Amino acid sequence: MTTFKAENTRSSEDKLALAEIVEIVTGGDMPMRFTAYDGSAAGPEDAPYGLHLATPKGATYIATAPGDLGMARAYISGDLEVKGVHPGNPYRLLESLGDLHFERPPARVLAQIAKSLGTELLKPIAPPPQEHLPRWRRIAEGLRHSKARDAEVIHHHYDVSNEFYEYVLGPSMTYTCAVFESENHSLEDAQENKYRLIFEKLRLKPGDRLLDIGCGWGGMVRYAARRGVKSLGVTLSREQAEWAQKAILDEGLGDLAEVRHSDYRDVSEGGFDAISSIGLTEHIGVANYPAYFGFLHEKLRAGGMLLNHCITRPTNRGRVKAGGFIDRYIFPDGELTGSGRIITEAQNIGFEVVHEENLREHYALTLKGWCEYLETNWESCVAEVGEATARLWGLYMAGSRLGFERNIVQLHQVLAVKLGDDKKPQVPLRPWWVA
Repeated sequence: MTTFKAENTRSSEDKLALAEIVEIVTGGDMPMRFTAYDGSAAGPEDAPYGLHLATPKGATYIATAPGDLGMARAYISGDLEVKGVHPGNPYRLLESLGDLHFERPPARVLAQIAKSLGTELLKPIAPPPQEHLPRWRRIAEGLRHSKARDAEVIHHHYDVSNEFYEYVLGPSMTYTCAVFESENHSLEDAQENKYRLIFEKLRLKPGDRLLDIGCGWGGMVRYAARRGVKSLGVTLSREQAEWAQKAILDEGLGDLAEVRHSDYRDVSEGGFDAISSIGLTEHIGVANYPAYFGFLHEKLRAGGMLLNHCITRPTNRGRVKAGGFIDRYIFPDGELTGSGRIITEAQNIGFEVVHEENLREHYALTLKGWCEYLETNWESCVAEVGEATARLWGLYMAGSRLGFERNIVQLHQVLAVKLGDDKKPQVPLRPWWVA
């Protein structure tokens, strides 16, 4: 441990070591070992996990962007190193970091910290190249949630490399929450089970027409087509669309399945028997929910079904915008709200909501599986996208796993039907699918 707290007779003119500063802002209760390039250290010497601040640049990132954004910048750039965990799966370290409680020091101590760091360390520097522009500078890409800007932010996240996603997601190439029968269920089987569940909830049968918006690499489209359903998927990611179309042709599903590189708002066809939206709602903006559900309602026939599957917050109050790290590195312009808001907006458009369920724990297990894939395929992933991007994904997925486990975020499926003029839902009285 450092000795700052014990040396309470120290002068306010004394220069603080980096580990001393960390002890001050965390109240001295360190669940892991912290070391720094100036030779200082804090926290238990025998802690299984630790952080090493390797360079002055890392200190600048943390000091000039407090919170998760500064820490992420330092880590992604390689200036903050993790100890005791693999960079592809730093879950255990993040779990221990979640127990930290930061304190704002008195003004006198803040001044001493600033003086100890010095003016050079407090000058902002350029962030890592993986970082997206801040919200206020994205206007060049169009107004928030315009077609042009949505296309750009989707490109930022999804057009990393199809090969990289194959390493991380596994054979299913499915980048959404799986549905597990048990904790021992394999990720691939759980992803297949998710498609089965959605297919059954939508009451699809051979000859029906399905629209899958935000379709990713076409997993739902191909699942439905194999069962005789005419399926159209749309995605804003060109790389996803190209991969999906090749998979469709390789499986001999060309007569039944299609994936387009397109905004869902540009789909001209209508009269669909069912629509699946699996992981799209997070990207469209809460203010756009009425237009979004209105568009889907218009595209369905009377009696048609909608399955909306998306990440939510555990409350319908408060902030909907993503935090600094998620907004700059993962989902630019992403917004989350509670399942109650989603249900309300769907009902206000005219949908009758017939069922909803929370799959929060399933997403934690899904992310666990993706981190394990990333760790196993680490060298190949680094060769494909570079070490900084690979570290970014390990951090994001392990942190997201923790978020689902601690009920910071949830995953809800909302099932709804478009009523006809007779107002009959045209569905059985009780659930017709195998849970």
